[in-house]
Amino acid sequence: MSWIESYSFGKIVIDAVTYREDVILLDKEVRSGWWRKEGHILSLEDLKVVMEYEPELLIIGTGSSGMMTVPKELVEKLDFTLEHHPTKKACERYNEELKRETRLAGAFHLTC
Repeated sequence: MSWIESYSFGKIVIDAVTYREDVILLDKEVRSGWWRKEGHILSLEDLKVVMEYEPELLIIGTGSSGMMTVPKELVEKLDFTLEHHPTKKACERYNEELKRETRLAGAFHLTC
């Protein structure tokens, strides 16, 4: 699993690699350049790659100030647990969950 070393506005360091675009983490795979259909409103379409991965838990980083919205009706459509927090807290939660044997995914908005 990929370890998040640090996060600051617009920048995340994962396994010694710096990313400046939003990312999705699927086990050891990092997918940089994650874009959402409606920018700051998360949709089912935005999570297609995550759904194919079939995690037990997805942790969403909603941005530095938590500006990205995760609609309640979206959460209800998912077959896995979803947590969402401002990105700094989401990174901490992601690293905490790495210690467990959970099939884990993360999606992190780095700005806003």
